[in-house]
Amino acid sequence: MTGTLCSILGAIGNTPLVCLDRLVKHYGCEGKILAKLDYLNPGFSKKDRAALGVIEAAEANGTLEQGQTIVELTSGNMGTGLAIICSIKGYPFVAVMSKGNSPERAQMMRAFGAEVVLVDQMPGSRPGEVSGADLAEVDRVATKLTIERNAFRADQFQREGNPSAHEHTTGPELWEQSGGNIDAFCDFVGSGGTLAGTSKYLRSRNSEIKCYPIEPEGAAVIAGQEVTSPEHPIQGGGYVIGDLDFLRGFVWDGFLQIDGHTARQTCRDLARFEGIFAGFSAGANVAGAVELLKGPHKGQTVSVIICDSGLKYLSTDLFT
Repeated sequence: MTGTLCSILGAIGNTPLVCLDRLVKHYGCEGKILAKLDYLNPGFSKKDRAALGVIEAAEANGTLEQGQTIVELTSGNMGTGLAIICSIKGYPFVAVMSKGNSPERAQMMRAFGAEVVLVDQMPGSRPGEVSGADLAEVDRVATKLTIERNAFRADQFQREGNPSAHEHTTGPELWEQSGGNIDAFCDFVGSGGTLAGTSKYLRSRNSEIKCYPIEPEGAAVIAGQEVTSPEHPIQGGGYVIGDLDFLRGFVWDGFLQIDGHTARQTCRDLARFEGIFAGFSAGANVAGAVELLKGPHKGQTVSVIICDSGLKYLSTDLFT
């Protein structure tokens, strides 16, 4: 990189792509896993891209007024991205998050100047595991605050700036950095923005590229399975939401389910064998890629996103 950036916003995107050859060898696979290190974004997650995409689209179409308060529900990553962008652009920001998410995330958002509203978990929910009911309660509080403060709701589950950011940045970067050598892409589904936007771009360049949603084992509603185990430790997704707007109209080439134990162990192996200190969803992504290399994509190349940093999970059991 050369030159001087006008602000930290210019450092969002253009993250490295690395081969996980040591991990592939450890798991006895044939082929390649290409991992895009989006945990190296300024807010330590891929959500920086979506946050910038949502805000810039709203500024362009006039739905966001200068100086208007922005409100968003978050597991911490989208909120961190928004907190950074709002601090640079001059928007007051209110992040609404379940107490089931790791406290490091709230500390980060406050450091960037955000107001953080923590919402109690619902009866029966486990600490460290955000349920669908927890998310619904966070949404209720965020909606209430949006009305009370005449705020702009960033709404990562609905705003087209989310998948568009990945269609115009993540997808093209993957294609260029890999030299177009990608046979499959898989991604753990939160809002669905990364999976939708990246898949759309990659398939536009090569219709033979296979794309796979990843969900928690026992809560694979996108795959059309009955929910038998809605609780899981993979923060940021798998909330038993089956009708995500961004995924409508896509035909997937298969469906992957990863349990919390496997995601956790894969995170630890990423650190041990590749020097990549990543979070739960990145572990799920790489575990999904391993499944593909052991199955329909043996000997081929699978791409994934390293979604966020393990630094956001130091209070959890991820690395203990």
